[in-house]
This record gives sequence, structure tokens and C-alpha cells, in this order.
Amino acid sequence: MSARDETSADRPPVNWRGAAWITGAALALYVAFRILPTGTNLHHLDFRVEGKGALEMCDPSRPQFIPVVAARSPVLVTLERSGPTGANTLTLKLATAGGKPIGPEDLLTVHTRKLHLLAVDETLTDYQHLHPEPGERAGEWRFTHVPAHGGVYRVFADFTPAATGRGLYAFSDYTAPGAAGGAVSARTETTAVWTARHGDWEFTVVPGGADGGIRAGQPTSLRFAVRAMKEGDPVPLEPVMDAYAHLVAFDAGRTGFAHLHPRLEDQGKVPDAKRPELNFDLMIPQPGPYVIWAQVQLASEPVFVPFWFEVKP
Repeated sequence: MSARDETSADRPPVNWRGAAWITGAALALYVAFRILPTGTNLHHLDFRVEGKGALEMCDPSRPQFIPVVAARSPVLVTLERSGPTGANTLTLKLATAGGKPIGPEDLLTVHTRKLHLLAVDETLTDYQHLHPEPGERAGEWRFTHVPAHGGVYRVFADFTPAATGRGLYAFSDYTAPGAAGGAVSARTETTAVWTARHGDWEFTVVPGGADGGIRAGQPTSLRFAVRAMKEGDPVPLEPVMDAYAHLVAFDAGRTGFAHLHPRLEDQGKVPDAKRPELNFDLMIPQPGPYVIWAQVQLASEPVFVPFWFEVKP
């Protein structure tokens, strides 16, 4: 008998029946996991709008200004006042373009919440980040908004459908009672370091553009820092929505926004106790006046501060 015959004789027979059984079981498990209920009755096609001008689902790793108003969103948002007169309790109705209600089971939890609302007035001098709670009926969400003044507020909805895992946006306007605010601020930052103050704290933003500013269509970095006005005092910066700071940029016409979170390398790191710094990335496609509202939490107190700037051509 040859060496080759001896090797073949020593080799155990292949159990084809067992291999087929294992393959079949694995395939059955795959199919079963694919058809398991995910808690949502919505499909990824419910969040698609075909044709020009449709709002694309956004990649959070590429932060940029989203033209929410000009784009056609696959989600419809309506607002109506639902509480007693003057209470400013509102009901937000969230539905797909096909009329299917969107409830909490249809959304993923992102930055500790299912649904984020960014409310800003006509003058961009009052910005609030709100989190509605599910209402009694499917697709209804309730929240309370205490406006700084009257006038037309634009409320942007920021959420992630469970069916897609990608961020989506929509908006609606409502008129708050009372006198409207003044004109949009004509003040813009012209120095290499933008500065704002709130109480005992000073906030700075340093844009990373080549000329110390921001140019349309060019990605740029932003270095955000907080310090105590009393030199050497610690800064009691606390996480809010899984981050130590959030930046939101609006244009003067409120046509959209950019919701920015710290870079990945900064998200899991505790900032310096006396001069915390965080880095952000941003790209704005159109020139013109903008405002960035920074949101932080200091010693359990939410703080919002604005920075006005001009995006150059």
C-alpha cells in the first residue's frame, strides 16, 4: 500500500449528515433573528423620500449644517398648544410622510433620549434644548416650553429611527404669546478667540480655520473651553446627555442647524478640572451670519451661552 493510500485510510470519514445539520441549524437561527420583532412596526422604507431635495439620513461621524427647512423630510411634525392658556404645554405629533405615527418604540435612545427638540426664536437670542415625553395617543409627545419672549419659535426635531439607525430631522413653527424679541444681533466675533460670559464663568471658542475664522464649504475644528472668572478656581463641569458640552449652530434665517458633539477621543475622557477643553468638528456650506449656542452643566445648573460669527465665502 502506498503512503498516499495509508494517509487516506487513516483519515476519519466525513460526517456529511452532521455538517448538513449544523449548516441548516445556523441558517434557521439567522432567519429567526432576522424576523424577530424589534419593537417597531416601521420599516426603513417608511423613512425614505425619493427625488431631488430629499433630506438624507445623516452620519453622526460627519457633523455638518443640515438644511432642514429646504429639504423634504420623510417625517412630518405638527405642534399645538395643549395646556391651559399661558402654560405653554405643547403636544408634538410625529408621523411618517405616509401618516404612520412615530412613538418611543420606533426611535433609538441617542444621548440618553429618544427625541431631542431644539427650539429657537426669530432673533436667535433664545435657544432651548427640550425633551418631550410620550403622550397618551400613538405619535404624540408632550413638553413644556417657557419662552424668553413671544413671537414665532422654530422647533427642530432630532431623532434616530430604530428601523434605520441613522439620524433624521424635521421642524415645525409655533407662536408664543407676548411681545417678540428684538432684532437679530449684529455683533459677530472678529478675533481669533471668541468669548462669552455667564455668571462666574468665561467660555471661549477657538475656530481652527487657516485665518482664524470659518469659511463656507470647508471643514473646521472648534476648541471649546470653560474657566472660572476667579483665577485658579475649579470648574464643576458635569456631563449632560452623555457629553461634557453640546454646540448647536443656527443661521440667521433658521433654515437648519448643526448639532455638534465632542470628538470621539474627548467623549470618554474627564476634562481638566480647572480649564476643561473639548474639541468639535463642523462644516457649514453657505456664508453669512450664524450663532453657536453652547450647552453645559455646571454644578447641576444648565447653562446656555451664544457665540455670534460670520461664515466667510
